[in-house]
Amino acid sequence: MLATARRLAKAGGSKPRQSDLRRAISTAYYALFHIVAQDCADRLVGQGPNRPDKAWRQTYRALNHGDGKRACAQLRALGFPATLVQTGDAFRTLQEQRHLADYDPDHRVTRADALAAIAAAENGIANLRATSNKDRIAFAVQLLLRPRSP
Repeated sequence: MLATARRLAKAGGSKPRQSDLRRAISTAYYALFHIVAQDCADRLVGQGPNRPDKAWRQTYRALNHGDGKRACAQLRALGFPATLVQTGDAFRTLQEQRHLADYDPDHRVTRADALAAIAAAENGIANLRATSNKDRIAFAVQLLLRPRSP
């Protein structure tokens, strides 16, 4: 997805179309979103040929955009490592940028905006992957499981 976002951001030579730049931002967010969803499923259900595929798909699909954003906003206060706080910050920021790009007809995007979104997604993914398995499991639980009300 990141390669597609880069291609969209660079389309049109010196005068890119707004639709390509907007799509690049949206695609950058979804690249991060799907890596996070995959990582959650991998950490909580497992990887490889012996994983229970139905449970893995259900866990992958459990990541909700709005709940994920709210969960990411709490990472710093909950003492998560800086790498995951940065991933969560990228998730939140890119989601906000995606909403503007996808839903605000007056929002204008520059090539620099699109390339910055792609870089933010790449950094979020790199930081996720640089984090210990133990902390990635905690991140998956934070994103997917809702605390019960007392």
